[in-house]
Amino acid sequence: MEKLDNRTKWSYSIGATGRDAAYALVSMYLMTYIQYTMKLTVAQFGVISAIIVICLIWDAINDPLMGIIIENCHFKAGKYKPWILAGSVLNAAVILALFTIRPEGWGFVVFFGISYLLWGMTYTMNDIAYWGMLPSLSSDAGERNILVTLMSIFICIGQFSVAGIVPTVIAGNAVNAYRVTALIVALCFIGFQMITVLGVRERHHEAAEHADSLSLKDMFKIFTRNDQLIPAGIASLLFNIGTNLLLMFGMNFFYFEFGYSEGGNLVFLFTVMYGLGTLFSQIAFPFFTKGMTRRQILRLITIVIGTGYLILLLTGYILPKSRLLINISGFVIFFCQGLFNLVLLVMLNNTIEYDEYKFHERHDSIISTVRSFSAKLSTAINQGIVNLVLIISGIYAISQSVSALEVKAGTGEMSSQEVLTLADQYISGATGGQLFVLRLGITLIPFIALVAAWLILEKKYKIDEKEYERICSELKK
Repeated sequence: MEKLDNRTKWSYSIGATGRDAAYALVSMYLMTYIQYTMKLTVAQFGVISAIIVICLIWDAINDPLMGIIIENCHFKAGKYKPWILAGSVLNAAVILALFTIRPEGWGFVVFFGISYLLWGMTYTMNDIAYWGMLPSLSSDAGERNILVTLMSIFICIGQFSVAGIVPTVIAGNAVNAYRVTALIVALCFIGFQMITVLGVRERHHEAAEHADSLSLKDMFKIFTRNDQLIPAGIASLLFNIGTNLLLMFGMNFFYFEFGYSEGGNLVFLFTVMYGLGTLFSQIAFPFFTKGMTRRQILRLITIVIGTGYLILLLTGYILPKSRLLINISGFVIFFCQGLFNLVLLVMLNNTIEYDEYKFHERHDSIISTVRSFSAKLSTAINQGIVNLVLIISGIYAISQSVSALEVKAGTGEMSSQEVLTLADQYISGATGGQLFVLRLGITLIPFIALVAAWLILEKKYKIDEKEYERICSELKK
């Protein structure tokens, strides 16, 4: 067995905590920060939404380009470490600026456009290098499963730390609370990534070391020739679309279903379900893989996820509007999505050895960018869906009244209690039709995307456990 030393295993995994906390802050709460603390017209909010979509599409395209740069660079400090460190420092600085600098009106729109573009590009430097390092550390299936599981636990801790705490501290004092949170998260990003940089011992692969420099043409050739990478990549895109919408709509859902003052605490409880569900999925994953094949796991959890979304859709309509029922269905969904994600990660990484076996070349950084590409492109699609639903339903117009209150609280013109009281009055004016449109965005669209991802893997992906073992055996010979 290709054993990983404990120092490398833990240093790599623990490093995920800060970087995923930083990503969670921006991906989950940046638009909420803008929606509830900036006084913007519908036109200005619409332009910001378009900027996010455009930047994320460019960011998705930029991921494989960054993969080429990393693939062609060989530093004394290692192939990945310099990019991991530089990306974390630069991205932390941009995050701090996004949540601290506050010009008004169109001035903010321009500032946001420049800053958000820089955020995406600097995060890509870190992200591609960090994920590119993962498959290079070990090709052994057992070791890779353990590493993916351990790393995913710390990813969960980082995401939960932000996703759970932020909703409980912002209502009534959002401007200052977001600023302090951004500073803490930015410092954590740098600190945890230093653990990876200082602790990981990089491995060197002969096939990668002796490969020629790559061009854009080579990159597209690597993508298109790998008939297993294509379905895995498309499934990854659909999975990320389905997974993230529930969390991205989450704060608006709880604010408008239960009120502004109570919504933050309910978001926290729902995020606890997210943290526990995801964490338990990481712990349970090795047990599932011992008794079931990856294909069997995907079939089972797709059915369970569908049941969870159906319960969430019907709660408050056919089923009683129960906080307990919402949290139980959330836990089930997050647990199964955590398992789905781990299976998908293994499937994507296994296409690296498949490519090496068929074409006698190894390109960890290039192929690993597919995961990041799908995550960024899905975020662009999701952001467009979320903002479109908020504008069309009229939810955004109501939230702007709350935003005006938060701005006054930030300048000391109103107390937190006054903000909470008036905000509840504004939110209670939402109609049943507006709330139902929001509910469809949370449940129906994610379920369709996840089913589509499963069907693609079921029909097109062929590297099962036995085939991967055969490929690795041939490579060792």
